[in-house]
Amino acid sequence: MLNRRHLRIKVLQMLYVFYNQKESMDIKKANKELLHSIDLMYDLYLYLLLTFQELRKASLVKMDDRSKKLRPSFDDLNPNRRFVDNTLIGKIIASDDFQDVCKRRKVNWNSDEKQEIFRKLFIEIEKSEVYFENMESLDDDFASVKTFLVQLFKTEIANSSLIYNFFEEEEISWLDDIDLACSMVIKTLKMSSESEDFIYLPLYKENDDEKEFIQKLLKQTVSLDANSEKLIEELADNWELDRIAKMDVLLLKMAFAELQSFESIPTKVTINEYLEISKYYSTPKSNVFINGILDKSLKKLTADNKIIKKGRGLKE
Repeated sequence: MLNRRHLRIKVLQMLYVFYNQKESMDIKKANKELLHSIDLMYDLYLYLLLTFQELRKASLVKMDDRSKKLRPSFDDLNPNRRFVDNTLIGKIIASDDFQDVCKRRKVNWNSDEKQEIFRKLFIEIEKSEVYFENMESLDDDFASVKTFLVQLFKTEIANSSLIYNFFEEEEISWLDDIDLACSMVIKTLKMSSESEDFIYLPLYKENDDEKEFIQKLLKQTVSLDANSEKLIEELADNWELDRIAKMDVLLLKMAFAELQSFESIPTKVTINEYLEISKYYSTPKSNVFINGILDKSLKKLTADNKIIKKGRGLKE
C-alpha cells in the first residue's frame, strides 16, 4: 500500500513518540504501535475512497427531494445525472472486494451525523467550478470521468473542513497521515481502468517485505542508538548533540541504521530518501546539514566495513 518513503515516515513518527516516552514504552510496544498506526492510516484511506459513493448518495437524495416538490419544475423532474452516473463511482460501488474490506474493517459513513457531513459537502461542491464544468461537459470517455474525480478530490474533498474536522475528532493521528492517505487515493483513481474492475491498494503488497522492512528499521535504529549518537557528535563539527534539531537527529539515526542493516538497498537511495523527508519534517536548513553528515558518515562507515551491500550498483 505505502511506498518506501511513506513507510520511512511512519517509522520516523513512531521513533519521535518512542524517544519522548522512553519511560513508558519499550521497543516491543513501539513496534506494536507502529503496525497499529499503519492500520489506522489504511482505514483513513478507505474512508476517503468511500466519499465518492457517499456524495453520489447525497446527490440522489437531493434529486428525490426536488422531484417531490408541490410544483416541481422541468429540471426538478429531469435532473442532470452526469455526476450520479459517473462510471468510476459506479465501479467503486460495484466492487465487492472493496465493499467487503470496508465492512470487515468497520469503515463506513452510515450514521446520521456522518450523512449530514455529505449533505453539507455536496451543497458546497455544487457551487464549485470543477463540478459545474463537469456537469456541462459533453465528454463521456473514461479518461474524462477519471480526470474529473481526481480534480474533485483535490479541490473539494481533500480540502473540505467538514471532512477534516471529522477526522480530527475521530482519530488525532490522522492529522499527520491525511496528506499521505490523499496521495494514495489519487494514485488509486489514476490507475483505474475502464476495462477492469475497481482496484484499491492493499494494506501490504502480496509477497513483499514491507512489513518486515518497517519493523527492522525501527528495531535497528533503536539498537544502534548509542553508536549513532557518537557518530553524529564526531561528524557534526563544533555541534553538541542537544543543539541539533531533534528531527535531524532522528533522521540521521534512521539513515545510519538503514545504511548498515539493509544489504539490498542502494546507499544512494537511502541518502536521497532521508534528504527528501527532511524537506518536509525538519527545519529549512536541515537538508544541507543532513546531506553533509550523511556524506561524511558514508565514507567513515564504509572505511570501517560497517556498510555491506550485495548486488551490482548497491554501493553507488
